[in-house]
Order: sequence, then C-alpha cells, then structure tokens
Amino acid sequence: MSKPYEVNQNGELTIGGVTATELASQYQTPLYVYDVNHMRQQMRAFKAVFMKRKLDYAVSYASKAFATVAMYEVAAQEDVHLDVVSGGEIQTALAANYPMNHVSFNGNNKSVAELEMAVDSGLGTIILDNFYELDILHDVLSERDKKQDVLLRITPGVEAHTHDYISTGQTDSKFGFDVASGQAYTALQKAIADPYINVLGVSAHIGSQIFDVTGFQMAAAKLVDLVHEWGFDPQVINTGGGFGIRYTEDDKPLPATEFVEAIIDTITEKTTSYGMSMPAIWIEPGRAIVGPAGYNLYTIGAKKDVPGIRTYLSVDGGMGDNIRPALYEAKYEAVLANNPQAPTEQVVRVAGKYCESGDVLVWQQELPKTKPGDVLAVLATGAYGYSMASNYNRNPRPAVVFVEDSHSQLVVERETYTDMIRLDKHYQ
Repeated sequence: MSKPYEVNQNGELTIGGVTATELASQYQTPLYVYDVNHMRQQMRAFKAVFMKRKLDYAVSYASKAFATVAMYEVAAQEDVHLDVVSGGEIQTALAANYPMNHVSFNGNNKSVAELEMAVDSGLGTIILDNFYELDILHDVLSERDKKQDVLLRITPGVEAHTHDYISTGQTDSKFGFDVASGQAYTALQKAIADPYINVLGVSAHIGSQIFDVTGFQMAAAKLVDLVHEWGFDPQVINTGGGFGIRYTEDDKPLPATEFVEAIIDTITEKTTSYGMSMPAIWIEPGRAIVGPAGYNLYTIGAKKDVPGIRTYLSVDGGMGDNIRPALYEAKYEAVLANNPQAPTEQVVRVAGKYCESGDVLVWQQELPKTKPGDVLAVLATGAYGYSMASNYNRNPRPAVVFVEDSHSQLVVERETYTDMIRLDKHYQ
C-alpha cells in the first residue's frame, strides 16, 4: 500500500522536495508546512472534470479550511474562486489582490458591517442564509443604489454520515432556509421581488468529511426538484463541499473528482428530465484541497511511561495549533521525520504541551525508537489547524511555510510574545 507521504533516497520525509528536518531546523517548531504543488494538482483536478464535460462551473475554495494571503494568491493563480465566511477573510482577499468578483460570501449571521464591506469591495456573490440577512442586504444595497448577485442557501433535509458537529444539511440546522416549513420558497419570492437583488440560484452544504457520493446525489436531485417545483430556472446550483480525505489508514476516501462526476450526472439527468436549462455547477472544496497537502512539524520532548497502561510522548505544540483531536477526537497519523519507514518499536500517545489532559494530537501511534530533539511530523493537517489556532496558555501561534519545487518560503511569521500582548492595556 502506498504511503501518504514522500521520502528521498535516504529514506527521509520530504515535503515539496525539501526534507522535513531541514524545514524544522530553518524555521523552528512547531511549524505548519504546505506542499503547494499538491494543492495546485487538486485544484486542477476539480476543474478538469468540468472542462472535460464542457460545463459552466466554479470551483470555489472554502477558505475557512485555511485562509492566508499566500493561500489566496495560489488560488488566484489557479483561477479558483473563493468562498469566504467573515469580514476577516474578505480583508485577506483584498490584501491578496484577489479578484473580488470571484468571491462568494457564506455564513449564518453576517453583520451589517460585513455586508457593507462585501458590497463595497465588489464581492461577486452573497449566499443568503436567513430572512434577517435578506432584510439587511436590501438596506445596504438601497443606500448605495447597487444590485447584488445572491444565492439562497437551502437546508435540503439530507443528512450526511458524519460527526454531529459538522453536519449542516439536515432540517435541524442553524444554516439556511428550511424547505419543509416553506421558508425557502418564501425567501425566493421575497428575493426575486427585491429590485436590488439578483437571485442566481440555490446552494446547499450537507456536511464535512463525507466518503459516500449518495448524500451529494440526493442533495443535488433535491435542489433541482425544488427549483422545478417553484418554477424557477436557476443560473447556478451550488452543491457545497465536504469531500472526505485520508487522515488514517482506516479512511478510504474516493477520489474527490468522483464526487463531482456524481453531482454533474445527477443534475444533468434531472434538468434534462424536466426540460430545464443546464445551470452552472458550483462546488466548495476546502479540506480536499489543503488537508492532505499540510504537515505539522514538532520537536519531541518528554516521554512518560505509565506501566501497563500507555506511553505518552510529548511535543512542543498541541491543541493550540491543532484543536481538532481535543474538540471531537479527530484522528491523525504521525511519522518520525528522519526515518518514517523505520521498524516500529513503541506505541505511544502523542501529547501536546498545553495544560489540559485532553491535549492529545494522536491517540495511538506506532513509532520507531525516538529521542528528545527528534522531529515528529503529523500528516494531513492542512485543514483547520491554522484556521482554528489559539494562544491558549499564552503560547504563540506557529509560522506557516509553503514549499514548492524544492524551494521553501515563509508565508506567515511565527508569533512572538510581544505580538500576543500587543493589544493588552494596563489597568488604571
């Protein structure tokens, strides 16, 4: 079975052609590292499916997975759209000189200031989530006498097989206009009647880390059924993202492009049967683009043996740079950077340095013999690690490095202690 990483002729872990130990030495640890070519290949693979079928489309990177100026610049180079969910992500896109007409704005509680920012920046599409936003957007647009393209986010009643906290398409959800109660149809009529709003179509997102195409097929079919029932001919149907990736050997994801093929086939079949025009199809992959491309590098420190129970191997990072294992027991794999394929000699729990007993990065990991100072690499950490990072225990957030064609570049500086207290004020 092929390994989800690359090694050089000396058997050392390499990322983008540079050894992980070199990167750790040059930039220090803990460290986020991204293989840029891997991300480019995934973006191109998504686009190729649509181009082969000669369809109008948008691959919209769900940037909540990982949002930095450099990441947005890579997306722009690959002609991939952006899906943002906050004013901060809009500001990051502006800083990256990203073409704002290729940005869509998601989220369930957009503020007046964020909607003003979106409209004033020329942001392409606002994905409306509720009646409150619909009313706010009307006011923002009427004050400026501007018209805005929108999609309506629908909760289609499709439940994906995923963790409860990351399921977003079922009826009982904070996201979107509910279909069963009639909210979605009412919202469509209200938006169409608004002279400042141009309804491009509908959008849905059924969850995250999904391994089966069935949920996407059901959601796509439901969206076409709905717009046909409503007598609405959409220019766009957005089926969201959530394509599963490999975190551990227990994960058996399909190639992400197979999800896209299934979505295209379903929408094509449904629209043809109804005699409808074929809409543009939008997808919103995030994790599928950046997850497998990311690595977290740590330096090994203390080791604690609890006889008859387990061994704890501690590293210089933890829940402050990857909260997912502590938050919902997410599973990862780790390897010894200088010899990832060496015979295993121990089974350990990889623990972080934070003052929480739940600060665990890998629950159970087979490793070769290790010693303090060795570099440990946790695989497939590209999604949500940096995005959800914190300064818990007043620890600085790590640096971010991009590697491509054997060249590494610092794209986010490591925080300093001074950075962390910069906004603190003395109490008088």
